[in-house]
Amino acid sequence: MTGIGALAITHSLVSVAQKQAGSAAAKKLFVYVGTYTGAVGNGGSGDGIYLYEMNRQSGELSLVKLAAKAESPSCLAVHPSQKFLYTTNEVTDFPSSHGKSGSVSAYAIDPENGDLKLLNKVSSEGPGPTHLSVDRSGKYVLVANYDGGSVAVLPILASGELGAATDFQQDAGSIGSRQSTSAPRPNFAISGHDRPHAHMVQPSPDNRFVLYTDLAQDRIAIFRFGTSTGKLSSSEKMPYAQLPSGDGPRHFAFHPNGHWLYSIQEEASTVVFFQYDSETGELTSQQTISTLPKGFQGTSFSSEILVSPDGRFLFAANRLHDTIAVFAIGTTGRLTSRGETSTLGDYPTGLSIDPSGRFLYACDLRSDCIACFKIDRKTGVLNFTGSYTGVGSPNSIVFVS
Repeated sequence: MTGIGALAITHSLVSVAQKQAGSAAAKKLFVYVGTYTGAVGNGGSGDGIYLYEMNRQSGELSLVKLAAKAESPSCLAVHPSQKFLYTTNEVTDFPSSHGKSGSVSAYAIDPENGDLKLLNKVSSEGPGPTHLSVDRSGKYVLVANYDGGSVAVLPILASGELGAATDFQQDAGSIGSRQSTSAPRPNFAISGHDRPHAHMVQPSPDNRFVLYTDLAQDRIAIFRFGTSTGKLSSSEKMPYAQLPSGDGPRHFAFHPNGHWLYSIQEEASTVVFFQYDSETGELTSQQTISTLPKGFQGTSFSSEILVSPDGRFLFAANRLHDTIAVFAIGTTGRLTSRGETSTLGDYPTGLSIDPSGRFLYACDLRSDCIACFKIDRKTGVLNFTGSYTGVGSPNSIVFVS
């Protein structure tokens, strides 16, 4: 090939690459924020699900509209196809076969403008649904009912609508102590050790197991997942992983490698690192580390936990202390503290990282705002971008492009 011909081909390839990059940059990145409304507890100042557009360069969120007026859509999850959005409605008065319950709503997403169209609403099969996720196949929504101490499996129909539950699991039995075993002293972080409280449910990376936390029972339950039937069966090898009494496991996060799991304890303000066996579902504890500064005395409630998309860092939110703890993840999965960053707001309940892995958002529930931080990709340190987004009682953030 002549030099001129090679140059022409190279120029053509560069032009195609530039066009593709420009197209990707021009494509809108929609951001949906779930909030608490006056429908739950002491109420909230949100009105439903808000739609924003994200500036991919600065991280700033620009309000488009209130996309859906809804009762306390506190937790959001996007279907793998990005065509549908699902949300809990954290209420206790929706009729169901198990008595009064909360509900789960299904929405269709308009890919052009981000508008949401309500498809249907079904029972969550228990009161106070606080968390939901979509399984890896996109066939089921899994929902955890905090007030009911139960989880349910809801099938996703071809239309994106939800069907009646294919399975239901009710937690029963002993609960942990009112006072946390592992919390710093003195400490008055006392929350849910009165009856079972399922707090989070999510499938394993390979979709073979479903794991969920029960805060009051201080355990992570492990079930085999029948994706053809939507049924859960207790794991023969290890039906659950037990945490110290009173510590209150709240949320967990898998590492991108699929073999490490990190659990955050609400009342203990700790992160426990587990080795995860993908063949048996077994969790083996490797390390426990505090989310609070060394020497801390007082009360704080940990809330959310995230692993960065590149698997190098872990972030954990502390309510009352109002910080995000930053940890480096070593080659064996063990954590090393990199300090804490103020959330610059009150009571951070939710954290989210954008698809690029560059920006972290903290939902400061009681100060009605979302703070945006840029993640230092070398150190994990969080730097405030100067961007505050005012929104009533924010709790959950998801992205759709």
